[in-house]
Amino acid sequence: MTPAFLTGSDRPEKTAIKVGFMPLTDCASLVMASVLGLDEKYGIKLVLSREHSWSGMRDRLLKGELDAAHVLYGLLYGVEMGIGCAATPMALLMNLSRNGQAITLSRALAAQGATSLEALAALVRKGGRRFTFAHTFPTGNHAMLLSYWLAAGGIDPLRDVQLVTVPPGQMAANLAAGHMDGFCAGEPWSGAAVQDGSGFMAVPSQDVWPDHPGKALGASAAFVDANPHACRALVAAVLEAGRWIDESDAHRFAAAEVLSSPAYLGYGAGGIGLGTIAARLQGDYEDGLGRHWRDPDPLQFHAGGEANFPYLSDGMWFLTQHRRWGLLREDPDYQAVAARVNRVGLYREAALLAGVPAPSSLLRSSVLMDGKLWNGRDPHAYAASFAIHKRTPGAA
Repeated sequence: MTPAFLTGSDRPEKTAIKVGFMPLTDCASLVMASVLGLDEKYGIKLVLSREHSWSGMRDRLLKGELDAAHVLYGLLYGVEMGIGCAATPMALLMNLSRNGQAITLSRALAAQGATSLEALAALVRKGGRRFTFAHTFPTGNHAMLLSYWLAAGGIDPLRDVQLVTVPPGQMAANLAAGHMDGFCAGEPWSGAAVQDGSGFMAVPSQDVWPDHPGKALGASAAFVDANPHACRALVAAVLEAGRWIDESDAHRFAAAEVLSSPAYLGYGAGGIGLGTIAARLQGDYEDGLGRHWRDPDPLQFHAGGEANFPYLSDGMWFLTQHRRWGLLREDPDYQAVAARVNRVGLYREAALLAGVPAPSSLLRSSVLMDGKLWNGRDPHAYAASFAIHKRTPGAA
């Protein structure tokens, strides 16, 4: 039976939807929504566009060259708040994933004994030279997770080390060339550094913030407001794809096979292979120092809908970290910003179409690696609670 919204008043306003993605494992649910034909089930067709940098992705979204994108959660909030660009209303439709990023350090650091955060902090205190660490975008997930991790070890990321921005696909090569001492990025790039022997995985991101939000499905607010039915169909299709991936290791491996093609993550001879993509997609880790384990909480695309729900507290966390590091000059109305960016109502409608349960609460609780509780209930106090921070002079 054809759903009513495909033929009635809820019919998608636009059927061909151009969606940007970065060559990262966590684009899998978007890719599989297209490959499995789940987009057509909801009356739309995904036109996927492989992008090369997060700044390029942002610019194409803002110019209307992309309708939506697989995008950094923190990037959307940075654009909303006008950090590094003109403030533009943005919309976060859903979380695409959770967990599954990593902080990777060079084998040269390992040779100096810096195989843990504590040992790295001791090496930084010893002095000699200023170490360089890379993230993928100034307001993005990796910048915030890397800074949080360093600060939890007593390393001030703004004073004790140098932070640089590098596109994810260039991380492993730059580490191998000795241009930096470590990086935080999405998979399969930590896996690639382990594979080529240039680095070791210091920590998976879920050890910094358990079940943290990964990439988001984002768009400009203007596009969503003009095309709500198309966006609802898009979210429903991607929800089904995420559920399919998480159903079994066989489905995860099948997704890895698709991702390893040159159209998505494959890079030809000497590039990222199926084995590296599949292992990290399945949470099967080699850290590059002889340790092997199977993570019970790897990169997840559904988790009964928990991985996808656009909790307001997740968005507010990024705002608290932007405030912490001086990217915001003053405290915003945290909950009001999150409520307008995260399109919870539209998500709930799409989840109903796809048969996915949606939590009733807009906030969730997490205990991060430093023991701090984050539940979104007092973001002002949370943002001001860190011993290591940059507070802009004159700000509240």
